[in-house]
Amino acid sequence: MSFVRRVCAVLLSAVALLGAVRLLAPATAGPDGEPPGVARQLTFLRAALDDGAGSDAQALFPEGWFFAHALYGLARVELGLREPVGGRATALREARWALARLESPAGTAPFDPGLTPAYGIFWQGWTNWLRGGVLALQPADRRDPAEAARFAEASAAVGAAFDGSASPYLAAYPGQAWPVDSTVAVASLRLHDALLPPRFAGTVTRWLDGVRQRLDPGTGLLPHRVDLATGAPAEVARATSQSVIQRFLVDVDPAFAREQYLRFRDRFVATPLGLGPAVREYPDGTAGPADVDSGPLLLGVSLSATVVTLGAAQSQGDAALAGALANYGDLVGLPVDTPSTRRYALGVLPVGDAFLAWAKTARPWVADQPDPPPASVRWWWRLPLLSALLLAGTALWLPDLPRRRRGRGGTRDVAGGAAVVGLLP
Repeated sequence: MSFVRRVCAVLLSAVALLGAVRLLAPATAGPDGEPPGVARQLTFLRAALDDGAGSDAQALFPEGWFFAHALYGLARVELGLREPVGGRATALREARWALARLESPAGTAPFDPGLTPAYGIFWQGWTNWLRGGVLALQPADRRDPAEAARFAEASAAVGAAFDGSASPYLAAYPGQAWPVDSTVAVASLRLHDALLPPRFAGTVTRWLDGVRQRLDPGTGLLPHRVDLATGAPAEVARATSQSVIQRFLVDVDPAFAREQYLRFRDRFVATPLGLGPAVREYPDGTAGPADVDSGPLLLGVSLSATVVTLGAAQSQGDAALAGALANYGDLVGLPVDTPSTRRYALGVLPVGDAFLAWAKTARPWVADQPDPPPASVRWWWRLPLLSALLLAGTALWLPDLPRRRRGRGGTRDVAGGAAVVGLLP
């Protein structure tokens, strides 16, 4: 084997070994532990946001700037909630920074201030959820009065908008409504009632009644898009919205959420080519086009929905699926580590890191952690990938093995021949 080929063989074996480790090592830590690498991801993401990653994300989709900052702040809250109260200073500082960015002119610019509630239910729901997270990081007897008042005020505006609507789904943009946005907003009302004197139980109950009357008839799930005036389904359930809905619905109504989650998992989670779990954008047996929400669809799979489903699974106590999605992501997501940072996809798309960090830290904020559902994936899903890695890691070594065996055999034959020749007269 030549020197160059030997170097290539060693490198390929090392890459295959690293891939096997990423498939087998724990990549999640459940509702209480700190997921491996997430703190370093957030260090990378904060630097990227300071360097303009939000504007780069905005060029990709209409809520890119918003999501890059919102998910960074929410992931900071998630890690902070895992710390003792006295150790949350960094999480609180960073979550407040992210919240201020959402409330800034840059944060509200894509949204219409004339909607009810102002800037639309998408902006209100996510921003209010982060407001509640900032309060949750603070001891109940030492919460900032201005922050508590702002959370109560914004929640009242959201609650009044739902109470005054004939549909459970409010506008995110003029004339347009997506159930996922209203789900986030209603979860923020439940968070309000967990942190401050409760006042929105009736609003939440009416919302759930309206939702149950307007489910997608094909799947029994909340639809992807609805008619703004009536809330009637206008588009079949899709994974890019379902993956977020399942993350938040557990904090609205745990029993309804478990029923919805099992339906979602049954219709959307797949194993394309038998190589690992992933999430289809459209329900099993249904095809549809890719768009700015789903991103490119490979074999019908949405990478963004697959990442966010990791968080939905973890919020539902589905550690088997969450762990499988995380391990698969660590294999194919090309993470790059330094002593202080981690970035996926070689750091090309920081907003993707924001979604992944937020997903890996998922857990209910209001409801108790649910019991695990029946497992849908088993440990042996990794075997085809491990076999492929083994083959790749040994591919450049294998051709030399027969040659080495023949070489050893040939040496013995020559020696034996020489001995025989020496015995001849």
